[in-house]
This record gives sequence, C-alpha cells and structure tokens, in this order.
Amino acid sequence: MLSSLHIENVAVIKNADIDFGAGFNVLTGETGAGKSILIDSINLILGAKPSRDLIRSGENEASVSALFSDIAVPLSKAGDSEISPDEDGCLYITRSIDAAGKAKTRIGGKTVPVSMQKDIASCLISIHGQNDNRILMSPAAHLGYLDSYAGNGVLLSEYYGYYELMNDCRRRMNELARDEREKARTVELLKYQIADIDAAKLKAGEEEELTASRDRVKNSERIMKQTRLITKALYRSERSLPAYELVKKAISAMESIADYIPQSEEYIKKLNDVAYTLEDIGLTVEDMSETEYDDPDSELDRIESRLDLISKLERKYGTDIAEILAFRDRAAAELSDIELSDVKISELQVKLAEYERKALELASRLTESRKKAAETLEKSVVSELAYLEMPKVRFRVDIRRSRDADGKTKFTRSGTDDVEFLLSANPGEPLKPLAKIASGGELSRIMLALKSVNAADAVGETLIFDEIDTGVSGKTSQKIGMRLRALAASNQVICVTHSAQIAAEAHHQFLIRKSEHGGRVETTVTELDRTGRINEIARIMGGVNITDKLLDSAAEMLDSAASLPGKQ
Repeated sequence: MLSSLHIENVAVIKNADIDFGAGFNVLTGETGAGKSILIDSINLILGAKPSRDLIRSGENEASVSALFSDIAVPLSKAGDSEISPDEDGCLYITRSIDAAGKAKTRIGGKTVPVSMQKDIASCLISIHGQNDNRILMSPAAHLGYLDSYAGNGVLLSEYYGYYELMNDCRRRMNELARDEREKARTVELLKYQIADIDAAKLKAGEEEELTASRDRVKNSERIMKQTRLITKALYRSERSLPAYELVKKAISAMESIADYIPQSEEYIKKLNDVAYTLEDIGLTVEDMSETEYDDPDSELDRIESRLDLISKLERKYGTDIAEILAFRDRAAAELSDIELSDVKISELQVKLAEYERKALELASRLTESRKKAAETLEKSVVSELAYLEMPKVRFRVDIRRSRDADGKTKFTRSGTDDVEFLLSANPGEPLKPLAKIASGGELSRIMLALKSVNAADAVGETLIFDEIDTGVSGKTSQKIGMRLRALAASNQVICVTHSAQIAAEAHHQFLIRKSEHGGRVETTVTELDRTGRINEIARIMGGVNITDKLLDSAAEMLDSAASLPGKQ
C-alpha cells in the first residue's frame, strides 16, 4: 500500500507529508484547495510526463517521494526487474523535476528509466477518474476491460506474437511484389551500383596505404638523401668509419684485454647487440635509399587518381572502403531478393498461412474465453449497479467477429473480436451503446461497478478514485462510499471526494486546505481526528453556515458508518 507521500515545491504545495492508512482514505476540501495537485503528484510517481509548470513559483526543483509497504504480491506482477523491496518489505519511489522540465526517478535508491518506473508503479497504484469515464464511452476500451476480467493476459501475449509475424510476412510480401516498372528500375540501379563498386576492385585498408605512399612519393628526393646519410653514418661509408665498424673495432679491442677487465663478457655481449642493431638499421635504410621511382610525377598521378576514385565512391556509397563494400553486399542481397521474388513470395505465403492458422486458433480460444467471461461479467455488473441505485438496469457485453471491407475475418492486435458494452438504464428502453445513453452519474457508477468486479481478485493494491461522486448524491453517494469501503477490505483505497456520505464511510480522512503565509498561498494536508471530521463533513453538507444540526448529522453519519462491518 501507499504508506506515505512527501510533496515538495509542487504548484502551491511548499511541503506536505501525508501518512495514508490501510483501508479507505478520503481527501476532502473546498474547490480550488489543491486536491488535483495531489493527483498530479501521484501521477508523477506513476511516470507521467513532467512539466516545469508544476514547480512552485520561485523554486528550481519539485519532488515527490512515495513509500510503499506490504507490496510483495502486487510487485510480483512487474515481471523481471532488478528492483525489490528492502528487508522491511518497503520500497521508495522518488521523482524530481528541474527548472528545465527534466525528471529523474530513483527507486530503492537506484536511478531508473521512466519505462521501468511505469512498469513497477503501475503494479502498485491505479488511478480512476473522470478520464476513465470518458474512455468508458469508447468501445475500444471495452475489450480491455473484458480481457482484464477474463484474465486473458498470457493468451493475448501468445496471440500477439503470431499477429506480429503475420504483419511482418505481409510487409515483406508487399515489398517483393512491387510494381514491375519500379522493380525494373530498382534492378537496373542495383546492378549499376554493384558494377560501379566491383570495377574499382577495392581492398580493405587500401586508402590508408595509398595515402602513405603518396606522402612518400611527394618526399622521395628528401627521403633518398637522408637515408643515404643514415646508411653512411651507421653501416657503410667510403670516406670514414661508420658507427657499425667503430663498434666492431671496440669489440676487438675489448676482447684483447678481456682477461684484465671485470665483466668484459657482459660488455662484449652488449656491444655485439649494438653492432647487430646498427647493421639491421643500416641495411634496412640502405634498401630504402635504393628504392627510386623512375617517374615520381607519374607515380603520384596514379596514386592521386586512385584516391580520387575512392573519394567519389565514398560520396555515393559510404564514408570509407568498409562501408562501400558493406553497401555492395546489401545491394547484392536486395537484387537477389528481387530476382527471386516470386520464389520468396511463395515461401512467405506458406509461412503466412501457417501463422494465420495458429493465430486463428488462439483468437478462437480468446473468443471462447471472452464469451464465457462476458456471462459472469454481465451478472456481476448488473448486481453492482443494482446496489448502486440502478435497480432496473440491463447490461450486456456484445461480442462480434471483426470483419474487413470484404467481409472476411479481420485480425487485430487483440484477436478477431469487436466488443462493446450495451446498457439500458430504465425498463422498456432498448440496449444501446454507453456513449448514447449514459449520464455522468451513470458512467461514474458503471465505472465503479467494473472496477469493483475487476478488483475482486486483487490483493494489496492501491486504488485511487478521483471524484467518483460526479453526478450523484444522497443515498447513491452513500452506496458508492460503502462499495469503496468494501473494496478497501483487501486493497488500499484513496478517494478525492466532495460527498459527505462518501467521506463518512472512510477509515481515514484528510483535509486539503489553502491558506496564505507571508503573502504567498500554500496548500496543506492534515489528517483529521473525529472532531475535525465532524466539522469537515458538516461543512461539505452545509457550506459556510455550520449549524448544530449539521454537526449532529455529521456525527450521526460517522457513527452509522462505524457500526457497519469492515470499519477499521
């Protein structure tokens, strides 16, 4: 559950600490007090897109920290993750936003990407608000509700794998079955490119070798002059003794007096090493000095011409010879695909037929599962809605086969079914899509009914309801409050409400209040004791003028709720 929430410099909240309790928590306060800011803060924990507009005026950073406890069961749904609770079974999630609007997330002390944050946080918290009501009016969302209720996650994942394989086959077939004139133009271009590269007879590393050769040719006269000087100095000279001969003389001299000089053998060995080195360098450099170009200018022209050719190919096919050769290989592969397109299309058609067969088999299992689940979902939702003061309601899950423009079975990301929820709120009225008949109050109750039914098997999650009381009042509000409290038996429930009846049903109540300090507006959050709850519930019922009668009514509502089963 969400044990505590720390909010710092978010909008009009300078600093707030909220310690939520187990069971049913409500947040109340006057309109504009800042209840929506709490929802925005929790959405940041869920990985919502950050905005620098959320940062309190005059501050450089905003942050929200959430402490979760007893989360082993819901966290297990996150799949493979390096994140785990601490030894006390707790997990910290912190999100900060800087002045540039950039966010940083830390979970359990580790910086994590937002994708991991969303994966983990979504297993711990779910928020249900007015946006859910709007989504509920779209048939596209109904299939998701039904699959969630049916527990089709694994089957959907298996089906989607074949759906992607089918799409890949069709894409490749479309690429191969291109227009014949376009195919001919592409073949001509590919053949030209391959021939253009092959004609150059490129070799790996050739450009570097040519560049080095060009430098040698440009400096050939200087190289020859200096290498001859080196050869004369080190190894071979007609006018004076080179270093090699001097060392050899030194060796002979040392050998003649070796009996009289300690360590003479070591000195002779070292001098021999020097002589061998001088000889090796001298002979190597001598070979270089004898390497003359018959026509340096002609050789330079040849090298420049070759480098120019490589440069032109690089401008067309890649930044270096390796990339040019890789381009050539890709072009050859594409040419082969085109020339063998008919054969490859036939092979892909066989694969596609097999993928479609397996996908259809899985889709049929999904349809069967959905139809079976729809029967119990209809009964459960009708029962929930009857409890929520819609006693004459009829609710049906309409499942139809998806069809394309030609009337053939259409494969979608979720199978071969179109699903839509139909409703009749009053006797004698036909079943119609929710978007055409449901009012705001009815949508709130339908959404709560669906959430209640889906949450029946959930354990240890935090369910947040933002203004679930929209469009309802009186007895219906009380029933909604009682249903939320029932949900809180196995989950933590947090609800933002304007309803006194819902607030009275809660185990814990927090007051969100806006006040002015030092010329600035601040929002504070305070947990209320019994006296505070009576005053706040009376305010919700009566507004400015809080009478003794309102206070007595508020106390009676709290006592009535406390007497019912499930009160903590």
